[in-house]
Amino acid sequence: MIKIGLLGCGNVGHIIARHAEGFRISAVFDMIPDRAQELAAISHATPYSDFDEFLRADVDLIVEAASVAAVWLYGEAILRAGKDLVVLSGGALADDEFKSRLVETARAAGRKIRVPSGAVTGLDNLKIGQISPLGTLLLRTTKSPGSLGLQPTERMEIFKGAASDCIKQYPKNINVAVALGLAAGKEADVELWVDPDVERNIHEIFAEGEFGDIYIRVRNVPSPENLSTSYMAALSILTLLKNLDNPLVVGT
Repeated sequence: MIKIGLLGCGNVGHIIARHAEGFRISAVFDMIPDRAQELAAISHATPYSDFDEFLRADVDLIVEAASVAAVWLYGEAILRAGKDLVVLSGGALADDEFKSRLVETARAAGRKIRVPSGAVTGLDNLKIGQISPLGTLLLRTTKSPGSLGLQPTERMEIFKGAASDCIKQYPKNINVAVALGLAAGKEADVELWVDPDVERNIHEIFAEGEFGDIYIRVRNVPSPENLSTSYMAALSILTLLKNLDNPLVVGT
């Protein structure tokens, strides 16, 4: 059975612990020791508050469920320690220099970096853009104003441009766009809207190329324990982990 380490013991970490199947959580790390202790008790894992000790734990891969900053701070060290890395905070890879360095570190160490589909679907088919380049790749995200600290009375667009520019203004709202770009081999354009009439985050994906065109619309249910986290994003990690050992691979 695959043994994993959890980097980050917040809401997503708890969802993974409650639904662990086909893998075992052996080690957990958090900058706040009490959070690591709490999740360790639930998952029967060893808690760590010292990152270097966490790296020496007997695990096959480490799942980042913390933040973009955590990927920047710990990602390379994890790979150099001989662990595969699952990155939930894909926005960290919007920095091309860091992404290249992380990939080269993984290649040199013979390890893998895995990015789950997160809060959207369709990443598998968008990979055709790596073979037949896409002419259009657009992500239109609509959120409730309160989630961004705004109070408009009607639907309004607050950003339009490239994903690499969006992350400078809205760093917590770019993980999906970066994942799309990584899959398709093309930076996504982003439209970010707020609408006082919506209760769920809505992601609309528009892609067009020689193959034809794609339109995908996802309305995400938030995690019950943390309304700022997509439940689907947490489930996508569980799906990835459950199928790591499966000899039958579905999708590209």
